[in-house]
Amino acid sequence: MSVAVSMDGLFTTASHDRLRDEVRHFAETEVRPQIPDMEQSRSVQYKLSRLIAEQGWIGVTIGPEHGGMGLGHLAKSIIIEELSRVSGAMGAMVQASQLGVAKLLHFGNAEQQHRWLPEISAGRCLPTIAVTEPDSGGHVLGMTASARRDGDDYVLNGRKVFVGNSHVGDVHGVVVRTGEGSRGLSAFLVESDRPGFSLGEHQASMGLHGFSYGELVFDECRVPAENRLGDEGQGLAVAYSSSILYGRPNLTAVALGIHRALVEETVDFAARHHRYGQPLSQLPTVQQKLGQMQSQLMTARLAAYHAAHSLDNAMPCDAELINAKLVNVEYALDSARTAMEVHAAYGLGTDSPVERYLRDAHHIFAPAGTSDIQRLRLAETALGDSRTPWSERLASQLGVFPRSS
Repeated sequence: MSVAVSMDGLFTTASHDRLRDEVRHFAETEVRPQIPDMEQSRSVQYKLSRLIAEQGWIGVTIGPEHGGMGLGHLAKSIIIEELSRVSGAMGAMVQASQLGVAKLLHFGNAEQQHRWLPEISAGRCLPTIAVTEPDSGGHVLGMTASARRDGDDYVLNGRKVFVGNSHVGDVHGVVVRTGEGSRGLSAFLVESDRPGFSLGEHQASMGLHGFSYGELVFDECRVPAENRLGDEGQGLAVAYSSSILYGRPNLTAVALGIHRALVEETVDFAARHHRYGQPLSQLPTVQQKLGQMQSQLMTARLAAYHAAHSLDNAMPCDAELINAKLVNVEYALDSARTAMEVHAAYGLGTDSPVERYLRDAHHIFAPAGTSDIQRLRLAETALGDSRTPWSERLASQLGVFPRSS
């Protein structure tokens, strides 16, 4: 059973609907049949990741001048949502690649954009962004990985962890320390075949089986100065803007897709299983739970689409992006628990879809800021203490995406 997704034209257009149909068909025919193997093997899905990239969807926010779709952030959200509805792992793969696109769009120079964006748009290159470190976590200024200038090169040393698409990425956007304090961070493009770069062993995780988010190791890794993104000292801006303008709406879309799958699966389960001579879906106690899940899904979807729509129209919307991530993650986790209550023992088996959705949903909590961080940022908004939104600072680079039919 499919939960209605139409926003009645308030945010979406006919082109969005066509894109949704295209991605949904692909997800159902190409991704869903591979889920049993993904869950059993827990191995990185190299071929499937490439197949998804070859559809051109990683280039959804890249302009046509670089071979991209130029459809904007709401279209990006729809792609991620539809893939995540079937496989949170593959939705996460696309969202992580899109996060890698952000640094090039907003901080790449003309030469870097000309070199990389067409490759990304064509699905021949998967980009990443690497910020988090083992001993600093979400405290970006606590990072210790470094880059020192050596003639026309920089030499990188250190480790990055929890890097989305670590093991399938072709070019990594790495933020490291080049000096002291908040102005002492810089960003670099590091190709995956550079000497001195290596990957940590891929570790299986609780959920998102098939997705890689692992460790990058830099040991005297030499990159040319032309690989620096922006100026020296702009690394913090690269990290923060990418996280806020791309990371939060991207993860919002993953959570939304998983949430939709939870509701659809639970409604279907309740309609198929009978107790006391009638379907579970007819029992008032179960209807209360289904109604709560539907309400949370509708609210979460509205927050997600409104934030992405605002970003497409270059409106100041950092608070909306933050709130969308908070609402979608918290509601998805809450609905996951409710779904397990409806399924009872049937939901505990590893062959149950709802068990997979619950595990996958927990992976979306921490990236781009936990819910506690989102609430702190929203408190700053309420108190009038927030700084100029990144969506306003980079409005001229975000552009306005037309609402074509």
